[in-house]
Amino acid sequence: MQSAAQAYGAVAKQIVSPRELEADLLLKAAARLQAIYDGWERRNSELGDALLYNRKLWSIFLTSVTGAEHPLPDAIRQNVANLGVFVMNQTVAIMSNPRRENLHSLIKINRELAAGLLGRA
Repeated sequence: MQSAAQAYGAVAKQIVSPRELEADLLLKAAARLQAIYDGWERRNSELGDALLYNRKLWSIFLTSVTGAEHPLPDAIRQNVANLGVFVMNQTVAIMSNPRRENLHSLIKINRELAAGLLGRA
């Protein structure tokens, strides 16, 4: 028997548009990074997992947006790809030299792209 949460999640996946799902995932990644930023001294041990989640998410975006069949105009696809490359480079820099202030750019990019996907930009 499925729990109510699992049933709701299954229905939500059918109802939510791909843009809304992408925005939700970006906001989730931003929230994880923000929590580490806000509680750096006690939560920096969570940094690796949060960066891995964000990197995987952006890897999916990069793979999708660089595919020839992607419906976005080339200029927008290129902008998203450039952001993705920046996110990947920033992630490597943070992993090699963890500094609280370097999280800000990843958080901001995720939130702004999510806002754009949700039509709030």
